[in-house]
Amino acid sequence: MNVRASMEELTVDGLCVDAGRQRIVTDVSFSIRAGAPLTLLGESGSGKSLVAQAIMGNLPPELHASGRAVLGGADLLAGSPAARRGRWGRAISLMPQEPWLALDPTMRVAAQVAEVHRHVKGRDARRSARLAQDDLADVGLGHAGSLYPFQMSGGMCQRVAIAIAHAGGSDLVIADEPTKGLDTDLRDSVASRLKREAEDGRLLLTITHDVAVARALGGTVGVMLDGRLVEYGAAGTLLDAPQHDYTRALVAADPQGWARQAPAGGGGVVLCGRGLAKSFGGRTLFRNLDIELRAGEIVSIVGPSGCGKTTVGNILLGLVPPDAGEVARGGGHAPLRFQKLYQDPPAAFIPHQPLRKGLADLARLHGRPWSEVEALLARLRLRNDLLDRRPGQVSGGELQRFAVLRALLLDPVFLFADEATSRLDPVSQKEVIELLVGIVREKGLAMLLVTHDRYLADRISTRVLTLEGRGAQA
Repeated sequence: MNVRASMEELTVDGLCVDAGRQRIVTDVSFSIRAGAPLTLLGESGSGKSLVAQAIMGNLPPELHASGRAVLGGADLLAGSPAARRGRWGRAISLMPQEPWLALDPTMRVAAQVAEVHRHVKGRDARRSARLAQDDLADVGLGHAGSLYPFQMSGGMCQRVAIAIAHAGGSDLVIADEPTKGLDTDLRDSVASRLKREAEDGRLLLTITHDVAVARALGGTVGVMLDGRLVEYGAAGTLLDAPQHDYTRALVAADPQGWARQAPAGGGGVVLCGRGLAKSFGGRTLFRNLDIELRAGEIVSIVGPSGCGKTTVGNILLGLVPPDAGEVARGGGHAPLRFQKLYQDPPAAFIPHQPLRKGLADLARLHGRPWSEVEALLARLRLRNDLLDRRPGQVSGGELQRFAVLRALLLDPVFLFADEATSRLDPVSQKEVIELLVGIVREKGLAMLLVTHDRYLADRISTRVLTLEGRGAQA
C-alpha cells in the first residue's frame, strides 16, 4: 500500500450545529485514520451533510457549529473564515452533493479540472491539461472533456466533481453523496476509486444513503437520525447485524426485496413517440425509438449514465427536439399538466426565494387551496418549518421531495420523474415511490420514470425500456 505522508487523523468531538436556539446536530463524535474511511449513513435531513459542512467550514451563516474537529493539530471549527477558506482544495476537498451547482456552466469540463492542477498545485498549462484528461478518463469521461456541464447528464457531472476532487490531492476528502444518479457499474467503480484514495493514505469521510456504497468502502460506519449518531461501528458488523431499529429499516429497504406493485394501466394513450432519434456531439444516443404511455401506468427507462434516458423524457415534453421522429399527445390536455421532476432539483427552484412563498404563489396562480399543500407535506414527511428556508438551506433529499410536492400540486396527467428518488435514503425512497405509485393508481396519470436501479424499475413498472447507449434501439 502506497501510504502518503498525510495528516494522519481527523478527530471530531462533541460536534453540535445550532440554528439560533434550535439544535439540529447534537454531540457527534468520531475519528478517521488513514486507510480506515468513515461513512455516515442516514435519511435526508438527518444532519449528515451539516456535519460535513461544519468540518469544511462552509455552514450557512445562520448556522453555528461548536465542539472540536482537529486535523493536523488545528481545530477546524476555530479560527477565522479566511483561515478555513485557506484549507479548501489544499488540506480539505469537498465533492459536493449538487455538482450541477458547483461546476462553472461557462467552462468546458476539462478546463475546470485543469484549473485545479494549475492554480492549486502550481503546474504549467500543458501538464495541467494532460493530467486533467487523465483524471477524466479515470472516471469514464475521457471522451467528454470538450463538453459544458449543461451538455452532460447528472451522473456525468457527478463524475466530473470526483475528478476535480482527486486533482486537488488534499489530505482529507469529504464525499457528499458521491454516487447518487450513477448506474450500478459506475457506482461500484466510484466506490472502488474512493476506497483506493483511502488506501493511499488520504482521510475519507463519505456521506451517503446507499448501503451498498457503505459496504464497498468498508472501514467504519456511523448511522445518523434526527441530528444524532445512533449507531457506530465496523462496517461489516454494523450492516450485517444492525442493533438500532432505524439501521435495521435502512438495510431492509433495498428495492431488491420489495414486492411487485406495478399499476395495471390500460387507460387511453396520453403521450407517444414514434421513430425517435437523437445524437449529441456526433454520438448517437438512440434511433428508431418507439415509446407509448397510457393513463394509469408507469413506464421506466433504465441504462447507464449518459445513454440518453433523460433526453427521451425531454423530447416527450417538448424541451428538446428529436433529430427524427415525432411526438403526439392525446386527450387535449393543457401543457401545464405535463410535468417534470428534475434530476437536479435546484434547477427547478428560485435560489433566493423561501419555499413557502414559491409554493404559495404557485397555489394562488393555479387556484389550488393551501390545504392541498399541507396534505402533501404530511404525505412526503416534510416539516412545516422547512417552508421558511430557501432551497439551498434544506438537504438534497428534502428539496427533491418539495419538487415532488410541487409537481403533484398541478394535477398532472403525465409526470416525467427523472431519477426522482436518487437523493433519498432507502426508507424515504420506498415511501416516495409508494406515494407516486398510489397517485398513479388514484389519479390515473401516466408516469415515465428514469432510474439506474433495475430492481426498482422491475418492482413498480408496467413496462421497462432499456437503453444501452451507442445507438441503442428499443
